[in-house]
Amino acid sequence: MGIIIKDLTKKYGNQLALDKVSFSIKNGEVVGLLGPNGAGKSTLMKSITNAINPDTGDILINDFHVTNSPIETKKMIGFLQENNPLYMEMYVKEYLEFVTNVREVPKTKIDEVIEKVGLTKEKHKKIQQLSKGYKQRVGLAQAIISSPEILILDEPTNGLDPNQILEIRDVIREIGKEKTVILSTHIMQEVEALCSRVILLNKGKVIADQTIEEFRGQYSNLEEAFHTLTQ
Repeated sequence: MGIIIKDLTKKYGNQLALDKVSFSIKNGEVVGLLGPNGAGKSTLMKSITNAINPDTGDILINDFHVTNSPIETKKMIGFLQENNPLYMEMYVKEYLEFVTNVREVPKTKIDEVIEKVGLTKEKHKKIQQLSKGYKQRVGLAQAIISSPEILILDEPTNGLDPNQILEIRDVIREIGKEKTVILSTHIMQEVEALCSRVILLNKGKVIADQTIEEFRGQYSNLEEAFHTLTQ
């Protein structure tokens, strides 16, 4: 059970974005997905969520095939994209009501999630009035409001100030006690603080898949490991 990726390949024209990527993630793991820009991370995450279709290979979510059972697998996943697409003209609470309707979630979850991500004072504002940090919180709220078994976060603290980063990190840490989490970020301290394992991509291939402790045994820190392995 969990996520199983088998020989995943995806091309954009002549560019090979994913090159026979294979790995598995057990339920309850918090995994850092790292790699330079253009390594294939976003393509991989969007393939898992069925936002795009790979050319070849298989993705299984708790024994459901993503391609054959898209509705079942999407119900199990919460996804915060890097660009965090939101409906800016909607009010925070109105937007989350919209999300609950789409995902068939009881509206009683709205206030609970608003409090969890620290949006209580902002819930009656329009999203366009919010700071970058609070917009990220709205994106995180929509990702977790359906209590998904798997949470995929693409640069969740992008553009946040140091205090906001710590606050969102605490939220992710709490979620990670109960959920399977894939965290993609360029902030190595974030990975070391939150993840037990790292999958490192480069040029569409998995070049390392180890626990944080194994990386620490080989390198002085994760930043050095990243630099050494992706050069």
